[in-house]
Amino acid sequence: MAATSTPTWTQDGIALVEHRPEGAPTRTAVLLHGIGGNAASCAELGDRLADRGVLAIAWDAPGYGRSRDPRGDVDLVDRLAGAITSRRLGPVDLVGTSWGGVIATVLAHRRPALVRSLVLADSTRGSGTTHDKATAMRDRVTELESLGAEEFAARRAGRLVSPHADDHTAVQVRRQMSRVRVPGYRAAAEFMASTDTGSILSRISAPTLVVVGEDDVVTGVPESRLLAERIPGAQLSIIPRAGHAAVSERPDAMADAITDFWGLTS
Repeated sequence: MAATSTPTWTQDGIALVEHRPEGAPTRTAVLLHGIGGNAASCAELGDRLADRGVLAIAWDAPGYGRSRDPRGDVDLVDRLAGAITSRRLGPVDLVGTSWGGVIATVLAHRRPALVRSLVLADSTRGSGTTHDKATAMRDRVTELESLGAEEFAARRAGRLVSPHADDHTAVQVRRQMSRVRVPGYRAAAEFMASTDTGSILSRISAPTLVVVGEDDVVTGVPESRLLAERIPGAQLSIIPRAGHAAVSERPDAMADAITDFWGLTS
């Protein structure tokens, strides 16, 4: 079985958790969690990829998990690029869930030499596609501040999982969301509210897989179809009996879809 290392930190305080294979890695993947998660949200997928020979590195975004809280404005895409280049990892396979997929999309456009391939899991173009979506995203920060993370998660986490999710997975997804912190969430929400990747999708050059849970009611299958249609040559995979948190609900199916896309044998 693959072993998970303790986190390491970049110079600017980004925590990176390695899921390292037993032998020499065949490739390096960077796993980017969603807005309500952290590196632990990607742990099961990271372990499964490592079992297949992949060095899988999950980041805690600025202000999440064990990463340092951001101060003032923060360019999340530049911070991700810095984490990759500081470890001399590139080019990497980016696997981004939801918000993480939006960051990955922008990085693939802005710094294509760093990205070997792109996997967008239950992702979207961002919340800047309409004024109402942008406003609703920014309003989440006020809700988090007023409710506190525990109640915020209690109200929101249930929508992330499929009706088929087992109780343990549902509890874990809620637990991860209950650990969000306002500084990180604010930076994430502002990034989403100000981003619409629609205009850059046709210029993504990295081989791309779009994967989505069939029961996703947050970003939804139609949005994933749109991403796959607009990104040149992109493939689409729909994970049965999974919701928005497909990466946590169905890590085996997710790993199968990703490694099949990469051309790796299990």
